[in-house]
Amino acid sequence: MKKFYNLLKTFPKIYRDINSRKKNKIKNRKLALKFSKHYFDGDRNTGYGGYYYDGRWVNIAKSIIKRYNLKKNSKFLDIGCAKGFLMYDILKVSKHKIKVYGIDISRYAKSHAPSAVKKKIKICNCKNLPFKDNYFDFVISINTIHNLNKNQCIESLKEIQRVSKGKAFVQVDAYTSKTEYKKFLDWMLTAKTFLTPKKWKELFEKAGYTGDYYWTILKSSK
Repeated sequence: MKKFYNLLKTFPKIYRDINSRKKNKIKNRKLALKFSKHYFDGDRNTGYGGYYYDGRWVNIAKSIIKRYNLKKNSKFLDIGCAKGFLMYDILKVSKHKIKVYGIDISRYAKSHAPSAVKKKIKICNCKNLPFKDNYFDFVISINTIHNLNKNQCIESLKEIQRVSKGKAFVQVDAYTSKTEYKKFLDWMLTAKTFLTPKKWKELFEKAGYTGDYYWTILKSSK
């Protein structure tokens, strides 16, 4: 049974200069949607502003292993794994006992992944996962499926459900007020589907998704 759960509660707080990102928004959004150097290692207004390994996923890796009871030879999949840093920390924390896999659409991100996980990253879309039914012991997707339109989100959730044995975690963008909606529009670069929590729950139900979930909500700007 799915649960509302903040898996990323130990993640460092991220500074968001929303007013700055509003400048040249159309141009910056086009650059971000290429999911290449501009998005990962370019200016903050086109994406991460530099996405480098700093160990911030270690505590989350520990939480995942404990909460989802991952053991030796358990199979872990990160959908939208980017440079594979969470995969790397799952390997490190488990002392290479857990088998890690990742998918992403960015060849640039894969090329900059740690050597220990680079070959475990497939370049593909999450609408059609190239894995057998119930192949994984746990599947995670953080701020990824909302980069698809609503129907594609449902397809992706069905795929997550299909390969995960029902043990999964999904985080997506959401808003609870007109103010939050406006801030989100000013900030977001890649999301195509952003809904209220109620509407996301309805979408999860429609997809038959039974894993855990959480929202990314912009509460304030500077």
